[in-house]
Amino acid sequence: MGFLDKERTVAAPGFNRWLVPPAALAIHLCIGMAYGFSVFWLPLSHALGIKESIACPADMGFFAEIFSSSCDWKISMLGWMYTMFFVFLGAAAATFGGWLERVGPRKAGVVSAVCWCGGLVISALGVYLHQITLMWLGSGLIGGIGLGLGYISPVSTLIKWFPDRRGMATGMAIMGFGGGAMIGAPLADKLMKFFATPNSVGVWETFLVLAAIYFVFMMAGALAYRIPAAGWKPEGWTAPVAQTNNAMITTRHIHARKVWNIPQFWLLWGVLWLNVSAGIGILGMASPLLQEVFGGRLIGLDIPFNDLTAAQKGQTAAIAAGFTGLLSLFNIGGRFFWSTCSDFIGRKATYFVFFVLGFVLYASIPSLSHNGQLALFVAAFCVILSMYGGGFATIPAYLADLFGTQMVGAIHGRLLTAWSAAGILGPILVTYLREYQLAAGVPKAQVYDITMYVLAGLIVLGLLCNLLVRPIAARYFMSDAELADEKKLAHEREAASQNGARVAVAGGGGNPAVVSFAWIAVGIPLAIGIWITLQKAVVLFK
Repeated sequence: MGFLDKERTVAAPGFNRWLVPPAALAIHLCIGMAYGFSVFWLPLSHALGIKESIACPADMGFFAEIFSSSCDWKISMLGWMYTMFFVFLGAAAATFGGWLERVGPRKAGVVSAVCWCGGLVISALGVYLHQITLMWLGSGLIGGIGLGLGYISPVSTLIKWFPDRRGMATGMAIMGFGGGAMIGAPLADKLMKFFATPNSVGVWETFLVLAAIYFVFMMAGALAYRIPAAGWKPEGWTAPVAQTNNAMITTRHIHARKVWNIPQFWLLWGVLWLNVSAGIGILGMASPLLQEVFGGRLIGLDIPFNDLTAAQKGQTAAIAAGFTGLLSLFNIGGRFFWSTCSDFIGRKATYFVFFVLGFVLYASIPSLSHNGQLALFVAAFCVILSMYGGGFATIPAYLADLFGTQMVGAIHGRLLTAWSAAGILGPILVTYLREYQLAAGVPKAQVYDITMYVLAGLIVLGLLCNLLVRPIAARYFMSDAELADEKKLAHEREAASQNGARVAVAGGGGNPAVVSFAWIAVGIPLAIGIWITLQKAVVLFK
């Protein structure tokens, strides 16, 4: 297994750095299916009954219900897997971030593939035996660890390959995580229909097929990873004078174990937590939100949602599906657009735009809904979701600017615990405030008003955290001796001696056919996913 060692992944002279982003995309497009797992909830809720769910006895205890193989699972039980994805993603990223920096992205990518795809295989067994604990263990825990490792595996590498375009580079990879569900969910739907029989809803078979497909793509991506030799920089590029004079962009490095004691880390933790909490709650409730707020107005009728017929609700559901698809497109596009913008206007300024614009949009949504301004309502949410995705893609470059690039992957992993926390706070805020409003007798068309104002409040807190970010004090940075020791642990000294610490010409070299094939391999599935999503979104404008 020596080919997985970090020193064996150092790029040779003439390597084209544009081969690294498609390798990262190959992994992110696979693990991004975590966003699309809800496509399995309804079929799994009647995995035994096939046509209709077999309800558990009313007097059955909680643990008996979990281990029962004679009654179907509730969607609320299945939904815990979604929560586990992001809790264990953050926990794994924080726990194994330092290990990743030392063993390199290739080994971390391989472990990610084994965990994510192995988790799907265990989940398939859980469906076959009708044991939800195996699904929680497989996709939830083990798969969640694979998510965390796969998510952060390319971050440090891309930042080192693209010192001139940090935001753009990480945006290219991380947009794949947002796009994974656009490819995986339609594919899973077709596979379940193909495998469905009078005795099976086709889910366990689908899990096995997805595991095989994802394993091939993820292994290809992991094995394609290359790291630059120590001292490498793009040919003809030197750090601009503005960067050396910008106190918000350091040329030194901070060790990952010190970040817990640095105020700027917790400020950025708050920035990510609050931005994601507001966006993830909306993303999870987008379909019912649009239907309940606009009701019959979506199909040209001035009728509240509860008074619609089943057929009319089916029409609004189709329109809401288009709305959800449109939000997914902006979530993906925002990851690339905003992270690239941050290369020009700076990371702090980019987040300033997120929070100021976000506050205005969240606060205006109740008025837009009351006035029946559907187009502006949809546009507001599209911009909000673009900034939600942009926040994920911009934060690695923000960390590299402030903390240095030596251990940015490990530091990013620790910061992703904010995502885990947001995955709990955001959905709880939206769902429980909705239920509270309904219990108080508030009409469904107005049930989200208070929620939007609360989310606007979160955005204000995020703005304050971002405004408080300052350059990090010199005492937190590694000394030259500490940096040398860390580079030795990370095998950078060996890499440098093996390659002569060359300033390679990577950036435009390599075989153009290989580069083209790599981008086509990830571009075609992504384009198909975007096309399918656009077809759904068209319904919104008919």
